[in-house]
Amino acid sequence: MTASRTTLPRPYILASLATLVLTVIATIVGLFVPGFYRDAPVLLPQVYGQDLLTLVVAVPALAVSLYFTVDGSLRGYIVWLGVTGYLLYTYASYAFMTAFNELYLVYVALLGLTLYTFVGGMVRLNPTGLKRAVGERSVRSYVAFQLLVALLVVTLWLADILPATLAGITPESVTAANLPTNVIYSLDLGVLVPAYVISAYWLGKRRAWGYVFTGVVLAKIATLGLAVLSMVVVMVADGQSVVLPQVVIFGLISAVGLWLLIRFLRSVESGPAAWTAGASSGLTGK
Repeated sequence: MTASRTTLPRPYILASLATLVLTVIATIVGLFVPGFYRDAPVLLPQVYGQDLLTLVVAVPALAVSLYFTVDGSLRGYIVWLGVTGYLLYTYASYAFMTAFNELYLVYVALLGLTLYTFVGGMVRLNPTGLKRAVGERSVRSYVAFQLLVALLVVTLWLADILPATLAGITPESVTAANLPTNVIYSLDLGVLVPAYVISAYWLGKRRAWGYVFTGVVLAKIATLGLAVLSMVVVMVADGQSVVLPQVVIFGLISAVGLWLLIRFLRSVESGPAAWTAGASSGLTGK
């Protein structure tokens, strides 16, 4: 018997289409309306760089991956989840950290839409189906890379946080941005770094959910470096100085992350769409 083609439920498709429309509006307004952002000058290269990456890379990637996901592609589904996770992270930071502007409700809507599609998409994916599609290929490079990026993020952020904490002062990155705290620190140390470590651990143990997390995490890591490089482009265009070693480091992270993501996707064998819906093996699936 031939397996039937599996597609996304209509609510997920509509939510992703709404995400595409609102993301295009938000990025175009942010990039091309003079003086739209009311944030501190130190934050402007970050939001402009993030908008540039989102419009040029994330929007086309989401549109293409959604198309292939609807067509029943497991590779498309993994990319769709990864890009949705990137947009969830992006607009969570906008909703919580960007100074209030006329697009505030758009940021909140994007936060809700991407959270809905990301969580729903993860729940619908059958991890044992993905593990079976990948096969018994070596996973050492994926495990090592995720742990390396986790260590790098922790090192960079704690180098700013710990001295200020021990001195009883606020980190300069927070005071310069005129913020009560740095949401990026909170998201990275509280969500992303644990996700990297758990993903690496599960994958190293050959647990099915490790394969799912790895696909999503690799997409996020690739965009991490690209986002930093986009910010560097904006800073250089604005005549600001940049730290060359950081540019090189994040450039390498982005390149290696993208290479590993492509390698991971190429390892996924096409076949009957038995990787979604009710066959999930749970969070401890083998």
